[in-house]
Amino acid sequence: MLDFDLNDLELAKPKSENDTASSRQVSYGKLITPRQHLFLFSAEEWECFLEEWGTFQKSKYHLVTRLGGANDFGVDVACFHTENGFSGSWENYQCKYYKGDPLAPGTAIPEIGKLLWHVYNGNLTKPNCYYFFAPKDCGPSLKKLLLNSDKLKDKLFEEWDGWCSKSITTTKEILLEGEFKKFVTGFDFSIFKYKPVNQIIEEYRETPYYLIRFGGGLKDRPTPLKPPEVFQKNEARYIEQLHNAYADSKGIEKQNFQMDYFPDLKNHFTRQREYFYFAESLRTFARDSVPLGTFEALQSDMFDGVIDAAEDDYENGLVKLKTVLSESKSVPLDSNGLFETIRVKDRYGICHQLANDDKLKWLNDDE
Repeated sequence: MLDFDLNDLELAKPKSENDTASSRQVSYGKLITPRQHLFLFSAEEWECFLEEWGTFQKSKYHLVTRLGGANDFGVDVACFHTENGFSGSWENYQCKYYKGDPLAPGTAIPEIGKLLWHVYNGNLTKPNCYYFFAPKDCGPSLKKLLLNSDKLKDKLFEEWDGWCSKSITTTKEILLEGEFKKFVTGFDFSIFKYKPVNQIIEEYRETPYYLIRFGGGLKDRPTPLKPPEVFQKNEARYIEQLHNAYADSKGIEKQNFQMDYFPDLKNHFTRQREYFYFAESLRTFARDSVPLGTFEALQSDMFDGVIDAAEDDYENGLVKLKTVLSESKSVPLDSNGLFETIRVKDRYGICHQLANDDKLKWLNDDE
């Protein structure tokens, strides 16, 4: 017979019982961290992730390319400092994709052996650095070796026959002897390092790919640009279109319009330039924050939303302009990744960008 009351074993109330639910939580559940995301990648996505990271290390690399696969000579992602490729300065990232355990010496040292053999045979030049990179980082034993190049070299010599000799090529066993042994003995093992996952993720955060892989929302948008006093070449056409619309509203020929004669339009004109530069700032922000094409898709959605209004008949070009800008406020843009940062001024400014490209016109060509 039980000597305790089953009621005493009742589960305590969950800690989350008194939590409130945000709309994001209701829609998506608990968000996982970028590092947890990495465990969901396929082996190919893993190498693509590193390639995307390397492509945007603009201050360091001239070119980043992925070579992982058969006959890759032990190079997964090669990062070149110059246009000379392997003939110049370069770095290698060995992207070992293991979901289970951290990277161990038994996996890393055969890869080192492969590189040594191919450099010795002239298939590759020696990289400046050779980084190991894995979802769960390098284990303690491998880190200790990579932080002590002499011990790393000793370990390679010790384990060559068992770990390396039969794994370098499929055609023959590679023995550590003769001239090759002399080459390995004199090789600088300090080039072999590891790249912590957290460091890669933080650097990757600055690429336009971060949000589509890991989510988390857009970073804060910088203060938008202010229009310079002097008109710039990149705004010539929309300004011309504005002046034509003003002239039409005043009933004068386009070629005779001068802004100085119409002080009632100056404030309006100043605002339109401000809107244009607001949208130009959004374009720059998009280039650094989201994948290529996202801002162009936003412009396309805006065009689709206002073109019917732009093709109606109006009393004059200024009335048409104001109607189209008003229409832009109601165009649904929530499917675009930039939506959360878009303001009304951006909507107006995108219309002026479209006018700058002659996709919108405030006057017909024959007017």
